[in-house]
Amino acid sequence: MGTVPTGPDDAELALIRRSGAVLRVGRLSLSAGTGSYRVKASMARVAHALGVERHQAHVTLTEITTTSHQGRSFRTEVTEVRSVGVNTDRLTELERLAQRVEAYAPVDVAEVDAEVDRIAAKPPLYPVWLNALWAAVACAAFAFLNGGGPVEVLGALVGAGLGQGLRRTLLHRGYNQFGVTMLAAALAATGYLAFVALLELAGIADGAHETGYVAAALFLVPGFPLVTGALDLARLDLSAGVARLTWALMIFVSAAFAVWAVSVAVGLSPDPPRAAELDPVLLQTLRVLASFVGVLGFALMFNSPWTMALVAAGVAAVPNVLRIAAVQDLAWPPQAAAAAAAFVVGLLAAWAAPRLNIPRVTVYVPAVTIMVPGVPAYRAVYHLSNGDVTQALEHGVPAALVVTALAVGLAVARMVTDREWGFEH
Repeated sequence: MGTVPTGPDDAELALIRRSGAVLRVGRLSLSAGTGSYRVKASMARVAHALGVERHQAHVTLTEITTTSHQGRSFRTEVTEVRSVGVNTDRLTELERLAQRVEAYAPVDVAEVDAEVDRIAAKPPLYPVWLNALWAAVACAAFAFLNGGGPVEVLGALVGAGLGQGLRRTLLHRGYNQFGVTMLAAALAATGYLAFVALLELAGIADGAHETGYVAAALFLVPGFPLVTGALDLARLDLSAGVARLTWALMIFVSAAFAVWAVSVAVGLSPDPPRAAELDPVLLQTLRVLASFVGVLGFALMFNSPWTMALVAAGVAAVPNVLRIAAVQDLAWPPQAAAAAAAFVVGLLAAWAAPRLNIPRVTVYVPAVTIMVPGVPAYRAVYHLSNGDVTQALEHGVPAALVVTALAVGLAVARMVTDREWGFEH
């Protein structure tokens, strides 16, 4: 006679529940935009607090595979994340959850599940119109830092606000990210041009300001995935890093092609606006202010609480101005200045983040987003779309080098200040 199959015993059921709770933490972390390393670390801490003897995880951009071991039993699970975004408030909540359960280990699975339910149900800190305003403020600051005057700054404010409002609304309704990105970029550029046209009709501005329309779409530059993807590569998480950088490139190309389509439709090229002649002291003061306000806008757009956003802005303001001065006044290579600025930002974030009990990534990624060369990258795609490969390379290669340098600067700062980054395990 054959034996009658029996169900899992109490120990196996407990392992199943613990493994499921750990996987939920990882899934929520991944959907909030953090890198593979942080997802793995959060899951490992929660697993240890729940009494799991050994926990292993493989994390990509949209998938997590985990195995939890308890005695002779093990549990392997796979989950998929289809909606990838950036939510720094959620990342902070999950980091603090990991800290609490680690401090009070061992903890009950029901407690962890209840906390994960609370974090998952927490709505965005800012409504659509306010989130759009933060993007508008960030792009207005970006426009000034890229040589724009009052008309370009105001035009970027209007265009970016319209574009981010549409983007946020459609993404929360589940529409395809790449399609939404193209629509948002087209609306942002068109909104900018419509605003400038109204100023021209009113006799306030002339057509020379139309070339600043690219600044209105800079809120779509995927700074968060670019930086976290590069840091994943620095940690040798190749599958996660390559996937994240590929996704970031696809988002950027979607936005750039939409801006190019608007350029072709209205017969414009994304040339730099005429830089205003300002007193040197006033110019540097305004650059510090614009850097602070720009990073503040990006951080708030990423759903950061005000304290976290203000720290990110404070960390970035001076290093970004020094980066610009090093390139324009001291003739430094842009990538060298970017690496040095990112290194300083990484050191400041390492000092400030633990004192506020927030993840470093929520400070240094918004801080370096203002340094991402979005305008040259857009120009590269514009010229490439028009078949001018030489001009495309002239803009695109330096932009790629600067993005790489930003990641290198942050990675070196992390290695210097975090023992786990300085040694292989």
